Amino acid sequence: MIRLEVKRGGAAARSAVMMVGRLLNEVVSFVLFSALDLLDAVLCLVFKLVDYAFESKWKPCYCSSSARDMITSSGNILISESGKSKIVFLSSTKLHLEEISDTLYSRPPLLFDISRSTITDLRSLGFLRRSEGAAALAAAANAKRGRKSTTTTLTINSAIVEMLQGKIGGKQTQPVPRWSDCACKRCSGWCLAPSSSRVLLYAHSQYPPDGAAVEDVLFIHGFISSSSFWTETVFPNFSDTAKSRYRLFAMDLLGFGRSPKPADSLYTLREHVDMIDRSVLQRHGVRSFHIVAHSLGSILALALAVKYPDAVRSLTLLAPPYFPVPKGEQGTQYVLRRVAQRRVWPLITLGASVACWYEHISRTVSLLMCKHHLFWESIFRFFTRNRIRTFLMEGFFCHTHNAAWHTLHNVICGTAGKIEGYLDTVRDKMPSCDVTILHGTDDDLLPVSCSSAVKARIPRADLRVIDGKDHITIVVGRQKAFARELELIWEAANLKAK
Repeated sequence: MIRLEVKRGGAAARSAVMMVGRLLNEVVSFVLFSALDLLDAVLCLVFKLVDYAFESKWKPCYCSSSARDMITSSGNILISESGKSKIVFLSSTKLHLEEISDTLYSRPPLLFDISRSTITDLRSLGFLRRSEGAAALAAAANAKRGRKSTTTTLTINSAIVEMLQGKIGGKQTQPVPRWSDCACKRCSGWCLAPSSSRVLLYAHSQYPPDGAAVEDVLFIHGFISSSSFWTETVFPNFSDTAKSRYRLFAMDLLGFGRSPKPADSLYTLREHVDMIDRSVLQRHGVRSFHIVAHSLGSILALALAVKYPDAVRSLTLLAPPYFPVPKGEQGTQYVLRRVAQRRVWPLITLGASVACWYEHISRTVSLLMCKHHLFWESIFRFFTRNRIRTFLMEGFFCHTHNAAWHTLHNVICGTAGKIEGYLDTVRDKMPSCDVTILHGTDDDLLPVSCSSAVKARIPRADLRVIDGKDHITIVVGRQKAFARELELIWEAANLKAK
């Protein structure tokens, strides 16, 4: 009896410590992110002045939207309806549509998010009825906007309009690189290519020694990474049998690594998928293939599978960023709050929050780190004799703020309303495609519930939760075991097809 009381007392003490820790995290996070809100506003003005000094023009940003920018001389219009945003612009031959996430230009301040979460908590505890909660949320939103409740069917942002100038009528776009981007050969060498109209992604390919490959495999890296995530870890650990059977392709996504980083791109899902299609599938004559994708790459993998349902033999998704959107929530904003919770701890959440919420702070980080990546890489290479750490730093540094900012919002947040349809297509129209999901129990960026939700959507999927691994060590550090797993997955898919 005494032992039972001691256990209960210990559990109560741990619970109290955890509660204090959460409260401390909330308080510190509130202070820090309130300061970051102010800092980002100051940096907005600073970058406008510096852009004008270096480039003789004001560079639009996403800090505000104005109906006065609705129609420009280029004929660009941004339409926002039912939580989905699209760019509509006319060329001499056809009408183009680009889906743009509203999180680019609509990110509620911290106080509004806190009032929203408080109302949700009160409602869950029974202190507030659902109708009252909805009214309170609407009132908070109206107070934030400083006007009466209205239904918005048309939203315009000058930054998006500016990004699309040059795609119409052959107008010259912002030169690459910009003053705040790196100009080394690795980052901007593609600009000097003679066939600039047909720029391709950088793709590392590994062929069998005799050139007689039987099947192809595409490896798609995650956010702020590169093809080295695969080529430095998994590729060297494949068996001789696998190396003699498969052609392996690992590309740097548009805007990352050694791939093109166009300053006028909006880095939409369509742009990413089209570049993979053109740079790998068409260029190398890939007809039937397996896909291995990590994090952000999982979204692109699903989009490719939907585009080529008869060609994909198997899907291996590592830590897919899938958050089922509750009924009544706006998908893009919901995913933004889940991916970037504006918390100081854990640190990876802090980094994601800064990258997602603060356009100008994240640009400053890119200016300090990415523009000078050769220097930082040399420092890391000198102080860490571990090649694994060095190549991860190379993948982190070799991107532009423009690429990271738009990819994060337009792919991770902007596809909130699409992923369910992609998963349903894989489930219903691709019964022969084997689906395997891997997730680490210690992943602080994307919880295991993301993969569980994918499993719930595709019941036949094989979900494997790896104990003690996080968002990176799901591969790095266990590359030999992971290489064996992949070979078994591909072999099983091949046997199933026979």
